[in-house]
Formats: sequence, structure tokens, C-alpha cells
Amino acid sequence: MKFISSHKFVLALVTFPLLGSYSYAQSSSSNVLGQNLANNVNVVTTAVPFLLISPDAAAGGRGDAGVASTPDANSIHWNPAKLAFIDNEMGFSISYTPWLRQLVPDINLGYVSFYKKLKANQAFGVAMRYFSLGNIEFTDNGGISIGSFNPNEFSIDGAYSLKLNANWGVGMAARYIYSNLTGSVSVGGEYTKPGKSLGVDISAYYKSKELEWGGKKTTVSGGVCISNIGPKISYTNSGNSDFLPINLRIGPSITMNLDEYNKITWVLDLDKLLVPTPPYYKLDKNGSPIIDPNTGKYEILAGQDPNVGVPVGMIQSFSDAPGGGTEEFHEVDYATGFEYWYDNQFAARTGFFYESPTKGGREYITFGAGFRLKVLNVDLSYLVPITQQNPLQNTLRITLGFNFDKSKKGEGEATAEPAQ
Repeated sequence: MKFISSHKFVLALVTFPLLGSYSYAQSSSSNVLGQNLANNVNVVTTAVPFLLISPDAAAGGRGDAGVASTPDANSIHWNPAKLAFIDNEMGFSISYTPWLRQLVPDINLGYVSFYKKLKANQAFGVAMRYFSLGNIEFTDNGGISIGSFNPNEFSIDGAYSLKLNANWGVGMAARYIYSNLTGSVSVGGEYTKPGKSLGVDISAYYKSKELEWGGKKTTVSGGVCISNIGPKISYTNSGNSDFLPINLRIGPSITMNLDEYNKITWVLDLDKLLVPTPPYYKLDKNGSPIIDPNTGKYEILAGQDPNVGVPVGMIQSFSDAPGGGTEEFHEVDYATGFEYWYDNQFAARTGFFYESPTKGGREYITFGAGFRLKVLNVDLSYLVPITQQNPLQNTLRITLGFNFDKSKKGEGEATAEPAQ
């Protein structure tokens, strides 16, 4: 059976989990995250990378940074521990992102999140993420069409947050992951199935008391979140499986009130995948990997064996890069941004995201704006890549948020606070 489609990029996405992350990194020029793999040295790849895409426009305007930003409904993705620090009693958010429009016109990401305060120091939240990869037509070996399929993936989250005291909070989220990339057809003579798995996030959040800095009232925050901890996911019955995108995110934020009406926030996220780095394999004179006759595995020239369990892989990820410490340093992504608020009603944002050219090469500037109209919040963001012909070019996100607080205004009356 063959795949026929104008969506050649989508075909690479569909076959990636079936081929294995190493061969995919060597054979495809781009992936679902918009990374440029054509000139990479050793990109770390995983299954279901859609879980790493920033879902909301507010964070999208800040360079995709959000682990220590002001808590809102989208904290379920960035840092569940922030939920208990939200001022409002209840709220929800709806986000939509047309994704990789430079390559394929019908890939998109939708995200819906909801939170509710249980007590002054507790909150829970639920979220759903849906990722559609467009339409693909299937043909038999004679080129006759036998139908079409829309590859899609989704996740459903449940989160809980506990404020330990006025400054510290912890949180956890559980996630069900479903990934149907082939519609259970045969690929390379092997029947496929939807991939299913579970993931867990653990996180912490700190918010300082109001400080005086340069004569201005200032708040310092910090956050850390390890997301998508869970068993590997498989798309066949052959026993081959791939790591989830287990990710460490850590960073600070500083909010300074310039005067009664104006304030500015700076945020920084450091991201690193906690999955094994592909090693360098020994090659024969024809450039093919050499197989060890005793183990049946490829012989490793530098690095460590990536075929390990999840706990070992997480620990190993800090020291297994075949290029040593320098390569490990290059596996850290940087997202930073600024957010300006006027009278808690209008926001302007900008940010920058950097990934090493040897690890995917994503570099882009972001811009965004936000408006607060009583209960309704509207956020927009726009992405401008540094490089030309980038698949992330013209990425536009939109988020609608609703925040309700009956405790402050009385039963049935609602107010809204900025959800940065």
C-alpha cells in the first residue's frame, strides 16, 4: 500500500513513529515543531511532539515563555502549580492556531482549558488539546485510490494545584494521549494502530512578596515543570516504541509596576527534553551502520544506547550527548519575552525563541496584543522567523478567555482580571 498526497510533509509526520526517531531525523527536512532538520547535527526527536506546541496566544506573544508568568487558565500546559494563585474563582480559555501554513494549508491546533478554585489555597483544572494534520489519500500499489484519512492526535488533562503558603505552590497533571496517524493501514508490510499512552506533569511555583526595586513595586516569580512523564508509545505490534516528549521547563519572571496605570513583565523559560540523545553509530566502508553480532544492535561510536527505559532515559539525557558537554548545552532552548500592561486593560507583548542550529534551528521573534473587556479576554500573537522560507512563518494564534469571580461582587456578578 502506498500514500499519495500533495501533503508530502504530512507523510513524513505520519511515517516518523513507524520508522523510528533516528532514521526520521536523518531523512526529513522538517517536522511538526517547525524544526529544520536538513542541516542538523543530532536532533533529539520523540513521538507526539504536538504536546510541546505552545497552545495560547498570550505565551505565544512572549516568545513561547510561560512557566513563571502570571497564572491563568492556560497554566495547565505551562505549570499546573500556578492554578491555585489565580485571583478569580473560575474561568476557561479557547485557543486556535493554524499551524505550519507555509507547508500545508489544513494543519491546526485547538486547545480548551478550564479551572475552578476549590478553596483559597486549592484549584483544579481540565484541558483538551486537538491536533489535526490535514487530509491524506491512500492508494494501492497500482495507484488506485482506496480512501482518504485525516491523521489526528489529542490529549485530555486533569490538573490539581495546592498553595502551600502565600509564596509557594505545587501542582500535578495527568494526561491521556491518543495519536492516530495512519488509520490502522499497513505501512511497509506492517499493520499499524493508534498510539495510546499516559503522561504526568509535576511542577512548583514561587511568587515573592511585593518588593521595592528602584523605587518601583516589584514581584519576582519562579517556576519549574517536568511534563509528559509516562510510558513509551507504540504504533505497531512489533515491539518498537518511542519516548513521549518528556520536557523540563524552568525559569523566572519579574513584574514591575511603573506607576498606577503601567506595568511591565519580563519572563524567561529554559527548556530541555529529558529523553536520550541519538548516539553516533559506527559505519562500514559503504556508510552503513555496523551491527554487533553478539547483541544484534548497532555498534555505538560515541554516546549511549538510547533503547532504555523511561526513568533511565530521563537521567541519561543529561550526559549522553555524543558531543559531550557542549552538545548537552546546545540541547537547551531559550524563550524570553516582555509584556506591557496599561490599566490592566490593554497588553502589548514581544519575545524571542532560540534553539541551537544543530538541534533544530528554530529562531523567531514574536509579537502580541491583549484586550480585557469585562469578562472577556482576547489575545493575539504573530510569529516572525529569523530565517527565510521557515515553515513557522505567518503563524497566528488567537485565544478567547473568560474569568468569573462571584466572591468579590456577589452572586451572579462577574469580573475579569488580566490573565497574563
